[in-house]
Amino acid sequence: MRFPVIILLLLPVLGCGSGKTPAKPITMKEDQSHLPMPADDAGWKQRLTEEEYRVLRLKGTERPFTSEFEQFWDSGTYVCKGCGSELFSSETKFDAGCGWPSFYQAMDKSKVKEITDNSHNMIRTEVVCAKCGGHLGHVFNDGYGQPTGLRYCINGVSLGFKKKQ
Repeated sequence: MRFPVIILLLLPVLGCGSGKTPAKPITMKEDQSHLPMPADDAGWKQRLTEEEYRVLRLKGTERPFTSEFEQFWDSGTYVCKGCGSELFSSETKFDAGCGWPSFYQAMDKSKVKEITDNSHNMIRTEVVCAKCGGHLGHVFNDGYGQPTGLRYCINGVSLGFKKKQ
């Protein structure tokens, strides 16, 4: 009888969920690209909500299928919630069915940094914002994202959105 409980506990780690609930996307309250980068933890805690801080600064993960951006398809640019750096174009977004917003490439490879992540007894590639170091998610070379074969599986709470004018 313990097996179902273990599966339920692993769902967020495995990227599985039970459904998709579209919601109104949260956009950037203000363009933060002109603001100075916080110098310490206290500055980041002031700038970010508790959940944004947990994901961006403490390398957390939001629960699958909870992001406002998971089933959001407007045209525009996804930016780092921490610093406003432009990261992903809506033109490269696709539905990977994993529960998080997915993209097949970054807007500019220099805007994201990829780091080997050996946490949770796995070997993955973490994706962070090159400007502020905020944790965004992971990239997988699993063939889902065409034409590149890459799946940037990104925490929606790490993102803001600038609608195309």
